[in-house]
Amino acid sequence: MTAPPIAEEPAAGLVPPPRGRRRVTVWRLLVALVELLAAAAAIWLAFQCWPRGIATITLVLEDGTELVSTRYFGNWMAAAIGLGTLAGLLVTDAVRQVLVALRRPANSQVVPS
Repeated sequence: MTAPPIAEEPAAGLVPPPRGRRRVTVWRLLVALVELLAAAAAIWLAFQCWPRGIATITLVLEDGTELVSTRYFGNWMAAAIGLGTLAGLLVTDAVRQVLVALRRPANSQVVPS
């Protein structure tokens, strides 16, 4: 009984990159771009929501005294805070997507040209 032939191993430094790597890299970069655009939209919406959460009420009494109150609406402020948090998470994931797209696989080596 004979052993099967041993496949030749590629020479050091000539390891080809994994197949489909370029397509995955481009896809991840596009996802990161979309996430950054969504984060920008969330920040814009947060700045639109915050002023709606504050109302200044001025009451003038019969004797001329002005009473100024500020009323805070929690739903608008919570929306602004939530949108800001969402934007932070989207930016964090966009950075992760870019780093994953640009990293080299652990077993690849630079091929001299």
